[in-house]
Amino acid sequence: MAPEWHAGTVRRGRTCHDGRVRVLLQRVTSARVSVDGEVVGHIDPAAHGAPHGLVALVGVTHDDTEQTAAALADKLWRLRVLDGERSAADLDAPILVVSQFTLYADTKKGRRPSWSAAAPGPIAEPLVDHFAAALRALGATVATGRFGAHMHIDLTNDGPVTLLLEG
Repeated sequence: MAPEWHAGTVRRGRTCHDGRVRVLLQRVTSARVSVDGEVVGHIDPAAHGAPHGLVALVGVTHDDTEQTAAALADKLWRLRVLDGERSAADLDAPILVVSQFTLYADTKKGRRPSWSAAAPGPIAEPLVDHFAAALRALGATVATGRFGAHMHIDLTNDGPVTLLLEG
């Protein structure tokens, strides 16, 4: 019988995270993401009649699933972190989703982060896409960055409110 994996357990050189998509969530008044000088995604909450929007930096590890991504999208959509303790669902607030493999950096040893806990592109990209699609299916207006590209993100963080969500 194979041994159970527990969060933080190292097996064959990588750490098991029990399928926990990570989202660094920021409440913003505006945000845009550019690649090579071209704006590829932006949100303007005021244009939607909302005082705030959300930027979701999404990190994926090796054993994440579509179910985990969808559940975390639902949590984000209903999380009461906007004006008057309301959610993006309550205010129809737009969301900018950007892939962020560095959320799985391991900085325990030395001065150079290890990225071994971050899922490789062929695993991560479809899950980040599924996260964004799950938000759209819930009724969210979603803009995205470009997976794997060097992106520049301009945002106005409001509050500031920054939260780490894990699936």
